[in-house]
Amino acid sequence: MPIVREIVRRWLPMAAAITVLCLLIYAAVQQSHRSGADDPQIQLAEDAVRALESGVTAASVLPSAKVEIERGLAPFVIVYDGQGQAIAGSGTLRGHLPAPPQGVFGFVRTNGEERVTWQPERGVRIASVVRRLTAPSAGFVLAGRSLREVEAREANLRRMCALALVAALGGSLLVAALAERLLGKRT
Repeated sequence: MPIVREIVRRWLPMAAAITVLCLLIYAAVQQSHRSGADDPQIQLAEDAVRALESGVTAASVLPSAKVEIERGLAPFVIVYDGQGQAIAGSGTLRGHLPAPPQGVFGFVRTNGEERVTWQPERGVRIASVVRRLTAPSAGFVLAGRSLREVEAREANLRRMCALALVAALGGSLLVAALAERLLGKRT
């Protein structure tokens, strides 16, 4: 068994490096997918806040298409008053305007904005941006959209990284075994 021990000794550093590299690649690409999922909402929320603070009505800042967020992929906007009660919105959940998780409005009241992923019900995950309104009346704007497609991409990325990891580990083990066999003959 000394040859197996030598193969493992040669292979473990390669295996560790390959594993770390695959994890870094996964983390970088996953974060890129997830952070990019907020881009449309950032624009929608900023535009809606700017329009509302210039005096237009809540209904006029909503996208024209209504979205059932449990099924749709389109971005939506919901306007809330200063107490967090929905005033108007283009996205509904089972026919009602949903509210973000508890504490979000308090955080936004203090900090001006929050980007939050929330799950209003099982199987429905929303990437949202919530911004504070300051004038002419206090309130909040939430822009959101489903993460269904982003999460499908992330699942595909996990599969690809897992397959690459297994293939690279198997290939490096083979290289370590061949190196030990060739080097073992020389000594």
